[in-house]
Amino acid sequence: MRGRDGWVELTSSQDQTDVDVPISMAAFWSCRLNGWSITLGNKAKTAFKGLGVCRPMKTKTATAHAGQTAASTGPKGGAKGGKIHPVVIYPFKQPSDYSDLKELYGLIATLEADKSRFARPITVMDRKTHYAMAENKAFLDFRENTVANHSQILDVWCVDTCQMWYSGLGAAFELGGESDVYWLIPGDFNYGSAIGKYVLGRLHDLPEIILELQEDFCIGEIATDHNNTKQLIDTYGTFALLYNWFPDEAREMRKITERPRSEFFAVRHGFLQEVLRDRWYAYEQTMVMLLKAVTGNRKISRFFVGEISDLPEGREPFASVVQQVERTERVLKTLWLAGHEQDEGWAERYRVLETQSEHIRRSALVILQNSTESG
Repeated sequence: MRGRDGWVELTSSQDQTDVDVPISMAAFWSCRLNGWSITLGNKAKTAFKGLGVCRPMKTKTATAHAGQTAASTGPKGGAKGGKIHPVVIYPFKQPSDYSDLKELYGLIATLEADKSRFARPITVMDRKTHYAMAENKAFLDFRENTVANHSQILDVWCVDTCQMWYSGLGAAFELGGESDVYWLIPGDFNYGSAIGKYVLGRLHDLPEIILELQEDFCIGEIATDHNNTKQLIDTYGTFALLYNWFPDEAREMRKITERPRSEFFAVRHGFLQEVLRDRWYAYEQTMVMLLKAVTGNRKISRFFVGEISDLPEGREPFASVVQQVERTERVLKTLWLAGHEQDEGWAERYRVLETQSEHIRRSALVILQNSTESG
């Protein structure tokens, strides 16, 4: 093994032939953390779904945080494939402390300088954010001297964060090519903390996994404890509703990730083209993309981001919890109708599912209110 790269021997599940192929440490650690059987060395044996694509093992490994993985030293210059297009979603509400954003744009400056591997980053900024801070000198200086210096600012009017994703990913897509990968980076996490700085140092592995393993979609999963509000919402709200409206797809999604609404992901050009041309939702778009990926038998992987957070002490107001659960239900209803409105007897099936969904939503909100108000 030389540097950060090595070789693995793959056994094809189709013809049982062995092939030695190069693999970067980014891809290697992604495989290990996802529970895939993979070993560096000429005589290694591993189960792959066809040549070059990892197949998750039935036994699932424990979730590992950033401190348990191999440290990365920065974006690689030798990975094969197209360019990576970073798309930063600037916080809707400007924080008074710029330390997190300064750390984030330190990474963006590094990416912007590596023109052989990365397209010029795009920063999506809601115009409401701009006008709210139009008289603030610190904001204007940071926007001009840091954000605009290291990225192309896309000023847009948006109804929700997912519309900011749509604008940014769409703009990057129009500049990209068939082999390119598009990398969404949320701007409102605690990147200035010790773990945040560490996460930033290895976050580039997320899109590089797609290039290395020829995946279509890679979702980043943050590590949280069982009392974290986002985990509780996904357990009692998101997945419970998914099992009602899309049970088969939900089972497959649960094998991939515990965070179907993650704000960290990367997507290949072809799959992004598909989802951009379809209906885009103003909220819970990651969940929609996962559903489409599972339904379309796309190649999906998971990347452990680390223990970073966009919530103070991992909690948020119950009113916000209610909105998240209710809008998830609305999206799932709309998706189900779009796929079944031509079926015979769809109306009766919908009424049954809707009744069940209401019970699930009400029960989830009782559980979430009790857990949110406790402690």
